[in-house]
Amino acid sequence: MSAEGSGRFSRMEQQVYSLISRSDGLKAREIALQLGMDRTEVSRLLVKSALMREMCYQDREYRWHALIRQVFPHEGLYEFSGWYGRAKEFLRQEEGEWLEQLQAGCQRIGRNLNDTRGLIHSFLDCRETIRNLFRDLEEMGVRGFPEWEIAFELRLNRARFIRIYADVLIITGAHAFTLEFKMKDRIDPEEVLQAAKYVPYLEMILGPRVEVIPALVLTASRDLFDFVPIEGTEGVLAVCSGDMIFNVLNEYLGFLAE
Repeated sequence: MSAEGSGRFSRMEQQVYSLISRSDGLKAREIALQLGMDRTEVSRLLVKSALMREMCYQDREYRWHALIRQVFPHEGLYEFSGWYGRAKEFLRQEEGEWLEQLQAGCQRIGRNLNDTRGLIHSFLDCRETIRNLFRDLEEMGVRGFPEWEIAFELRLNRARFIRIYADVLIITGAHAFTLEFKMKDRIDPEEVLQAAKYVPYLEMILGPRVEVIPALVLTASRDLFDFVPIEGTEGVLAVCSGDMIFNVLNEYLGFLAE
C-alpha cells in the first residue's frame, strides 16, 4: 500500500529506500542489481514514489542518496531536529546553552514558537525529565547509554506524505523510543493515538534494524507505568509518568535482567 493511502509503504519502497539510505550513493541499475529487481520498475519507483521524492535526492552523477542515513549515528537527523546529539553531550550542557540551541534549532526547522512562555516551560520540564532518566541509568550501572542518540522537537514534515513529530526521540541502537510529552496526570485516548501516529514513518526512516517504541509521558503524574489500548487498533501503547520512563526502556532493553 502506498504512503498516500495509509502512511505505510510497499515492500519494494522499503527495500529500495533502505538500500539507498545505507549507501554512499547508488544508480538505479546498481539498486536493481543488488536487490534482484527489474531496472525499469526501480527507475519508475524512484521517480513516482512520494517517499523517494521527499526523502531522497539524485546527484549530478545520477546517484541516489537519502536525507537521513540508516547508520548509527543517523546522519541527517540533525537537519530535522530542534536539538540533536549524543546523551553525553546533552548531559554536559548547561540549561541556558541547551535552551538557546533548541530554540535556534526550532526556528531552523520551522517549529512554531508563538507560545513562547508555555513552550519554554514545557521544554525545560522535558529536559529535566530526560536528565533524571539518564541519572537513573547511571545509578543502575547501565553501560553504553552516553552514546545513545537523542533528538528534541523532531519535525520531519515533507510536502503531504511524510509526517513525523516527536517531542523526544531516543535511539539506543536497535531500539528507538519516541516519547510524546504532556504536562498532565490523566490519560487522554486522543493523545494515546497522537503518540502512536508516526511510528510507521519512523520505522521507514530508521530502517528494519531498528524497533520503534512509542510512549506517552505524563509529567504531572507520579509512579505511573501501564500499557493501554490504542483506539481503533489491536495495539497497545506504553503510558508512564516522567519518573517511570526508565521502566519503559527496561521493558524492551532488560536492564534489570542483567
